[in-house]
Amino acid sequence: MSEEIVRVSRVGRMPIPIPPGVTVSLSDKRVSVVGPGGALEHTLPESITIKQEDSQLFVERSNDERHSRALHGLTRALVNNMVVGTTQGFSKELEIVGVGYRATLRSPNQVELALGFSHPVVVDSPDGVTFEVPTPTRIVVKGADKAKVGQVAATIRRLRKPEPYKGKGIRYAGERILRKAGKAAK
Repeated sequence: MSEEIVRVSRVGRMPIPIPPGVTVSLSDKRVSVVGPGGALEHTLPESITIKQEDSQLFVERSNDERHSRALHGLTRALVNNMVVGTTQGFSKELEIVGVGYRATLRSPNQVELALGFSHPVVVDSPDGVTFEVPTPTRIVVKGADKAKVGQVAATIRRLRKPEPYKGKGIRYAGERILRKAGKAAK
């Protein structure tokens, strides 16, 4: 009376819709997505396959091993992010807090930051990532690759993390900083 339990990833079993204007090409273990926002590629793990039917992609796994189950949902999410990134794109917004702290845009791929150091800090973006500076205290990082956008935003934030006493530094838009009380006067 041994019943075999089949576990199905809730994320992995959802189909990925392909919007008009996006082309997906599958070859061996490579997935390429080309859209109006750019082109992205991903290499699939050994136990994962992708099928294209009509205007949808289906991610499937070859076995029910723990490692394959873990990669099933992950691969589906990564390929979905590729489709969304090439159509709509991703962005991360950063806020700069502090007297004299500001950002200036040198080019769409380069931003100069004044963060209280003795010198300005210049940040270059990798291919496919651009910067916007709507105000001197806001930076918008945009791109088609969600991982690259997040990594560039994290790198900029790491230059001057928000400190807990006055809250000065670079933070994500909407991020709450837990504040500490200063020294108590006697």
